[in-house]
Amino acid sequence: MEIIPYDKRSGKIWFNGKAVNWEDAQIHVLNHGLHYASCVFEGERVYDGEIFKLEEHTDRLFYSAKRMGIKMPYSTKEINEACKNIVNIQKIKNGYVRPVIWRGSEMMAISAQKNKTHVAIATWEWGSYFDPKLKAEGIKLNISKWRRPAPNTIPWDTKAAGLYMICTLSKHEAEEKGFNDSLMLDFEGNVAEATGANIFFKTKDNELHTPIPDSFLDGITRRSVIEIAKSKNIKVHERKISPDEMKQFVGCFLTGTAAEITPVSQIDKNDFKVCDLIKDLSDSYQTMVRKRSAA
Repeated sequence: MEIIPYDKRSGKIWFNGKAVNWEDAQIHVLNHGLHYASCVFEGERVYDGEIFKLEEHTDRLFYSAKRMGIKMPYSTKEINEACKNIVNIQKIKNGYVRPVIWRGSEMMAISAQKNKTHVAIATWEWGSYFDPKLKAEGIKLNISKWRRPAPNTIPWDTKAAGLYMICTLSKHEAEEKGFNDSLMLDFEGNVAEATGANIFFKTKDNELHTPIPDSFLDGITRRSVIEIAKSKNIKVHERKISPDEMKQFVGCFLTGTAAEITPVSQIDKNDFKVCDLIKDLSDSYQTMVRKRSAA
């Protein structure tokens, strides 16, 4: 199937307060967001025409903007309504929503006090982040040479554009070596996350272990999965996890808005089974997102 480049698609994008033609949602090449990464964003899933946990995503978007010193020209209510409206305009049933905030072109230097804040929201139909067959078998990860930076060096708890460059580098290297994604360690050498998703491990006695999100995002999907697991009386341990411990686990999966729940069959030399507990959590997650979207 031919993939249409994102700048060649049709329809409308919400751009600075109004829906404009897709091809007209353009910015100047000398914008501050491009040159200095003063840009934050969100990723949201649409299920059966409704955005899952829209308010939580919008709250995090505003938090990210505040942490980056970017003044928002709209309220959370206006952004929530804009997200809903553009999904309706585009007639998206099962897809993705990308709100993005960036500084404009008034100043071209490190300082950006006079730069206008721009906001856009785009949406499109989108299926599984990973190929469904691959997802069923479990994806394979290497271990990245890049680490999540120490929390006193970056605004680590934001979805800021600049934080993802090492993720792109890591994923490209992984794909070049025949892997599907990459596991990133934190600044202390402990297990952190994949390039765009949180990670969980399963023990032989059906307990879950997941890293403490103290240098990377505590994902909205991550929190939803913990909620589901606890409702099933599955113990969830949030703690520091050494890479050497991975050989003790029998199962592994990723969680994220894009990845949803994605089983992992291999990390470096460690193999994992796509076990029933992971499949059950995935089924329950799909039930959750569709029930809530229909509510």
